Amino acid sequence: MLKLLVVLILAGLIGLAGYAYFGDMAPVQQEVRHPLTLDAPTPDPAGPAGD
Repeated sequence: MLKLLVVLILAGLIGLAGYAYFGDMAPVQQEVRHPLTLDAPTPDPAGPAGD
């Protein structure tokens, strides 16, 4: 029973290494653009100073 478990683990590791080596592991690349506003005024959390 222990030999079967060792054989299955080795087969799994060999299969995983083969998939990592031969599998399609290329990342999908795409251009990402987001609008960016620089020096935008930030709201005052305390509100206007009316004292």
